[in-house]
Amino acid sequence: MTRIMKLFGVSALAVSLSCAAAIAASAHRSFQSSLSPASGPYEEWLSEQVRHQLVLLPFYSVFDNLQYAVDGTEVTLLGQVTQPVLKIDAEYAVKGIEGVTRVTNNIEVLPVSPMDDQIRRAEFRAIYHEPALRRYAYGPVPPIHIIVKNGHVTLEGVVANQGDKDLVYMRALGVPGVFSVTNNLRVESGD
Repeated sequence: MTRIMKLFGVSALAVSLSCAAAIAASAHRSFQSSLSPASGPYEEWLSEQVRHQLVLLPFYSVFDNLQYAVDGTEVTLLGQVTQPVLKIDAEYAVKGIEGVTRVTNNIEVLPVSPMDDQIRRAEFRAIYHEPALRRYAYGPVPPIHIIVKNGHVTLEGVVANQGDKDLVYMRALGVPGVFSVTNNLRVESGD
């Protein structure tokens, strides 16, 4: 009798587990159908997944700029990187996202230049060592990206207000050896 009760208990557990699995699979299918490639919510979800994967790349730094565009199930990668491996890693990371059918990799690998490396270091010190801007230096990838190509500097990313945007630009302009500074920083708030 005890043996039958044990078998009955196991059977009931197996039935309840299989029911739970069926319910979970049904919920997953309805979630996937609500995120069809033609829908806006799917593109929003995919965009967030792409952003998440790019931020997690191990060689992504303040001297790289990774951008992307999502069109249905296709993703176009854009921006500039200092290491060729980062371009390759970005493509593989995005290809691994469920539902992505095509990745076009238009990321530019910046030329190797000791002078550009020197400018990168000087720009980093000028911007991130400024007391009013130090709060941007925290986090795995700071929000102000410094792109240097052949002595020309482009600032990418996000700052809290217009005053910070202007201060970053002025600090970047003060670095010796820089030919030009393009300030593409976006202001997070309406200031």
